[in-house]
Amino acid sequence: MQQIDTLVHARWVVPVEPHGQVLEHHAVAIHNGRIVALLPSERARREFHAIHVHELAGHALIPGLVNTHTHAAMTLFRGLADDLPLMTWLSEHIWPAEARWVGEEFVAAGSALAAAEMLRGGTTCFNDMYFFPQITGRVAAAAGIRAVIGLIVIDFPSAWAADTDAYFSRAIETFDEFKGHPLVGTAFAPHAPYSVGDAPLARVRRLADELELPVHMHVHETRDEVDQGIARDGRRPLARLDALGLVSPGLVAVHMTQLEDDEIALCADRGVQLVHCPESNLKLASGFCPVERLLAAGINVALGTDGAASNNDLDMLGELRTAALLAKGVAQDPSAVPAATALRMATLNGAKALGLGEAIGSLEPGKEADMVAVDLSFPETQPVHHPISQLVYAAGRRQVSHVWVAGRPVLLEGRLTTVDLDKIRADAEQWRERIAGG
Repeated sequence: MQQIDTLVHARWVVPVEPHGQVLEHHAVAIHNGRIVALLPSERARREFHAIHVHELAGHALIPGLVNTHTHAAMTLFRGLADDLPLMTWLSEHIWPAEARWVGEEFVAAGSALAAAEMLRGGTTCFNDMYFFPQITGRVAAAAGIRAVIGLIVIDFPSAWAADTDAYFSRAIETFDEFKGHPLVGTAFAPHAPYSVGDAPLARVRRLADELELPVHMHVHETRDEVDQGIARDGRRPLARLDALGLVSPGLVAVHMTQLEDDEIALCADRGVQLVHCPESNLKLASGFCPVERLLAAGINVALGTDGAASNNDLDMLGELRTAALLAKGVAQDPSAVPAATALRMATLNGAKALGLGEAIGSLEPGKEADMVAVDLSFPETQPVHHPISQLVYAAGRRQVSHVWVAGRPVLLEGRLTTVDLDKIRADAEQWRERIAGG
């Protein structure tokens, strides 16, 4: 018998690749953080001897969920300003609060709260955009969650950097700190076309090409953003980004609710990665991303929650359900974004968008063992006619029982193993009191 670290038996294994496949009464064998094999449980018991064995008789085992757009530390602003349009929300509430409170201590506490929430909900990797990214990266590493942290660039000064040169110098310092890290990577993160000028964006493009990093950016989030872009320089923001050389396979374009046919064709031709954040877009009334048309054009569409200040949660199971339902309504087609496609958007598509598709996003031999067990024996998900449909349309994040990142158990029987949840809650309450007191 082959000696391995971990053997996980599940009622259903949903590897995501091949698309739509469900393996019944199968096991996943893990050694040195990687998947060794997927095979029927009976064979697995004969062929492998594991140090750790998990028997999950009523569970579906899926790849770890990939939250492809977050502002993790903003969990501390959850519920601070609700029911407002985007620019009012930003300019009158969020930006002033950030100017008052954001620093290393704030980002550490907010990122720890976000990491705990995401792990409990089955997210094993997140793509972040926020100030003090090195703090978020350190928190993620300590919690054992995979992260791509944004090297933020924005035209106005902040507690993170005083001017454009400082943003870039701090970005390079952060890149150097995490270069080669097993869990934490980096991406350039210019905030948005309306908040970053041409010269910094051109600099982002040069450095991203040199360092082989993605460029993570809000693009065409609202009609107002597009109208302002046209009024300012006679072009839609995506056309401006294209003129600067940023519309490429390295662009991770978030939101994209305002797209014309030629822009969809451009994104398809250039291999742009698109991140759909349906719940945040709905809450801020930003518009509807034409997901079905994007997928039909061959564009890789991933999912993100956005920050907890505008969602108001980091629940990827909830997000993929909303994405599937909203796509049907927008397309006026009940077959748009079927369950297996929604699950793929929340896993392998997100991994591909971040350049991690060869390492995570599906349960395949040789890939890193980022996995999630969802207990479908709950009354809310019985009976199970089609496991993927139950995962997408009926299951909730409280049914997540086990989570592994690179083969390491970070959630066992619903209990976090890598973070101090009591301290995280106490820190969050302390920040609530400070913010409420002004």
